[in-house]
Amino acid sequence: MKIGPYHLDNNVICAPMAGVTDRPFRHLCTQLGASLAVSEMLSSNPKVWKTDKSQLRMDHHGESGIRAVQIAGADPDLMAEAARFNEANGAQIIDINMGCPAKKVNKKLAGSALLQFPEQVEQIVKAVVNAVDIPVTLKIRTGWNPDNRNGVDIAKIAETNGIQSLAVHGRTRQCMYKGTAEYNTIRAIKGAVNIPVVANGDIDSPHKAKFVLEYTGADAVMIGRAAQGRPWIFREIDHFLKTGEELAPPSLTEVKEIMLVHVQKLHDFYGEVMGPRIARKHVGWYLQAHDPEGQFRKVFNTIDAAEMQIDALLSYFKSLTI
Repeated sequence: MKIGPYHLDNNVICAPMAGVTDRPFRHLCTQLGASLAVSEMLSSNPKVWKTDKSQLRMDHHGESGIRAVQIAGADPDLMAEAARFNEANGAQIIDINMGCPAKKVNKKLAGSALLQFPEQVEQIVKAVVNAVDIPVTLKIRTGWNPDNRNGVDIAKIAETNGIQSLAVHGRTRQCMYKGTAEYNTIRAIKGAVNIPVVANGDIDSPHKAKFVLEYTGADAVMIGRAAQGRPWIFREIDHFLKTGEELAPPSLTEVKEIMLVHVQKLHDFYGEVMGPRIARKHVGWYLQAHDPEGQFRKVFNTIDAAEMQIDALLSYFKSLTI
């Protein structure tokens, strides 16, 4: 798998997820086997770039691996400006978001709403590709709704105008995250273009990753929600694809160590107030298998102090081993 001059170590990629793929999570995923972890989407509106949220999303200080930054918007000139800004800020790949189904994004005719307007798609892609000297990639859905799956047409526009890799979520905008992903459209897209195609949607196990790659012919898989609370899924998939063997699941001790390091990095990155708040959702994801009724999570979610969160986690894991 190659994007521009960058050769990826494997063909397992971490999807950009708003509110999830911050710098601590990206670092964790690349440490645990993802060849690329794409940032949370950044608005192309320069008026919000100075906000605390945007400043944190732009933070790539000391980040290992390839720095891929996703931008979102509907205006070609603003998207080009955002691309140049992030290139100057250290981005090595710019990814254009045309896959987000969220209403607050779509009502601005950004994200997957753009799939309704192929001419607008082309204008944005041209503007961004021409604005920077680094590779530009694109993430889309299969179409606007099940009656309008125009992913093949969008893919051809992308290839013609210089996009160097295309990620496709196997749902339409209307489908949101409901039902199951379909891979026929991704297969058709792969057959229609020569640029790398990355398959995304409902890939939650090594066996599913192998099936999707073989069925679609895609060059790589992109993992999103399945990595929440389970960042080791990247090494599990990579190992299985390379050897045909399943890795043993991480021990309770390793889960504890991964979670504690992650929570501490969230505290350090976001500070004493926001760090503990953001850590709550990650801890909830990590503990779904160990705390199915959520009793510990209810207690944990009342803890505001960073040090007390760490102490609570240590006590909880100690109770599991007694």
